[in-house]
Amino acid sequence: MTAHRRLVLWRHGRTAWNAEQRFQGQTDIALDEVGMEQARMAAQFLQHLKPDRIIASDLQRAVVTAQMLGDLVDLPVVTDPDLRETFAGAWEGLVRAELMRDHDADFARWAWDSHARPGGGETRVEVADRMVRAIERELAHVPEGGTLIIATHGGAARAAIASLLGLPTDHWSCLGVLSNCAWSVVREDSTGWRLQEYNAGSLPQPALADDR
Repeated sequence: MTAHRRLVLWRHGRTAWNAEQRFQGQTDIALDEVGMEQARMAAQFLQHLKPDRIIASDLQRAVVTAQMLGDLVDLPVVTDPDLRETFAGAWEGLVRAELMRDHDADFARWAWDSHARPGGGETRVEVADRMVRAIERELAHVPEGGTLIIATHGGAARAAIASLLGLPTDHWSCLGVLSNCAWSVVREDSTGWRLQEYNAGSLPQPALADDR
């Protein structure tokens, strides 16, 4: 494994469905005006990480978010359907109140069980597997010391981070919900991946000391 590469997993900006607490899954919903502004502001920060490559889910909310950064740093945005959000089958389009009313037990289980299938769709483990495959493909294009920025979705990003860190699947729920246009940073070292920032809205600061 090449040392010291950095991954930035960046959630897309807000959509109308986010504001309504409506389960999006892989339904292709556009950013709203707030989401567009969130993406513009986040891109102003992330350009200072000097990305070597930018990839995105092929859903428009992630592509448009990524393009805000691509335009600033003059890099193309490479899309990959493996970076999509969890497919949630019959749950997509339902608001939280409907899920709690009509699917209460399954909805509660899905919150902690990485093998549960929301709406008959994908498990978090399946989402993590395809996310990590996409990341590994793209890392082949990132030099030592380089940065790969990934514009994706909240649930998909959490699953990928948990998998990269080697967390047991029954502990994946310990990672909190990601805010719209927040990002998380993981970095390689000699032992694998380490979490540097989580649900951040500012740039990583150098660590002055280590715990090892």
